[in-house]
Amino acid sequence: MRPFTYARPETVEAAVREAARAGAASFIAGGTNLVDLMKADVLRPRHLVDISRLPLAAIEEREDGGLRLGALARNASTAYDERVRRRYPMLSKAILAGASAQLRNAATNGGNLLQRTRCYYFYDTATPCNKREPGSGCGAVDGVNRIHAILGASDRCIAVHPSDMCVALAALAATVQVTGPQGSRAIAFAEFHRLPGDTPEHDNNLRPGEIVTAIDLPKEGFAAHSTYLKVRDRASYAFALVSVAAALAIEGGTIRAARLALGGVAHKPWRDAEAESLAGKAPGEEAFRAAAKIVLRGARTYPHNEFKVELAERSIVRAFAEAARGSGA
Repeated sequence: MRPFTYARPETVEAAVREAARAGAASFIAGGTNLVDLMKADVLRPRHLVDISRLPLAAIEEREDGGLRLGALARNASTAYDERVRRRYPMLSKAILAGASAQLRNAATNGGNLLQRTRCYYFYDTATPCNKREPGSGCGAVDGVNRIHAILGASDRCIAVHPSDMCVALAALAATVQVTGPQGSRAIAFAEFHRLPGDTPEHDNNLRPGEIVTAIDLPKEGFAAHSTYLKVRDRASYAFALVSVAAALAIEGGTIRAARLALGGVAHKPWRDAEAESLAGKAPGEEAFRAAAKIVLRGARTYPHNEFKVELAERSIVRAFAEAARGSGA
């Protein structure tokens, strides 16, 4: 690990000023991803701004009937919060599908949004990686690419976003609250993460020095008919090959609204508005399979990950079927 300086401000405003003053600074809270990357010499911040003691850990009711998740609330605290479990069971299930109990006790909500890809080439400093070193190439394109993207990738990068929590947040259409040198603003979750394009080194649309302060959940949590399905190589402690957050609003035996987000298939949680156009249809395999075909119509595979297309289709149908039966089924 390379030398770095350290500061622990007491307010959000002081944290933003400290990061701007130092330059090449990184915020650290739980540190469950950043510290590993520093030890592996993948990330080399010259200054760490410790935000772990800022007053951002509350989970609070919103006036519009939604819920605000503090950026520093621990993943475990969020997943087990009674309001989250009752009103947003898909989110609770997604969080509990990730990492281990020990990591969920340390990791924060804001950190979950900002975690980096688990692509082997990103972690291996002896191999080319445009995300780690722009312009060096993408080792995964012609290498071992079994876990890599089938949607939204570019020739510069085919890495996937690793989060489970973020897939559920995408399906819920959450909003991310941030504060930076230019003040505070809200970012729709669909616009928070980026596709790789020509700049895969940028994972999200945060401006320099901005800090995530909260995640806002809308009133509609699809509590009665939603689920999170994670398909992985091992039953636990493994990242998703494909994951699905599926939600339905069903009235009178027909679908009023649908939400679908995929993980493990793209550089960001993947949504397709056309695939969610199930209103007026009966919940059943025919409708669910049609939605799966739509969301996967642009899939591009590589030598080792062709299986992901069929796996994703089957997973979407299964997740929607589970959601239709009811979240308590």
